[in-house]
Amino acid sequence: MPRMAEQALPVTGGVDTHADVHVAAVVDQVGRVLGTGAFPATAAGYQAALAWMSAHGELAKAGVEGTGSYGAGLARYLAACGVEMAGVIRPNRQARRQRGKSDTADAVAAGRLERGGGGSAGKP
Repeated sequence: MPRMAEQALPVTGGVDTHADVHVAAVVDQVGRVLGTGAFPATAAGYQAALAWMSAHGELAKAGVEGTGSYGAGLARYLAACGVEMAGVIRPNRQARRQRGKSDTADAVAAGRLERGGGGSAGKP
């Protein structure tokens, strides 16, 4: 029987997308941030982002902002790789101003929203 430390626990990814760079975050089952990173918005960057998120545990699902624009390629890639994924809506502007706008904070928010099932309906 594997020890608890050897078991890959489910994690959720969140991504704030932009034209050139996507910022990703990984959160655990209770919403703790396990890490953040930036990846090029290219096929190689998509592969690197998926590998990085998966290195934190079993990637149960991912929330991606901008699946209709800058995040479309990443969303298609994750879905093709079998990752349960949903587009998430950008946090409202008032809330973003109160906590400070940052790509990392937006990626974490996307992961936490998707972890709780609050992303938009289904796959992109």
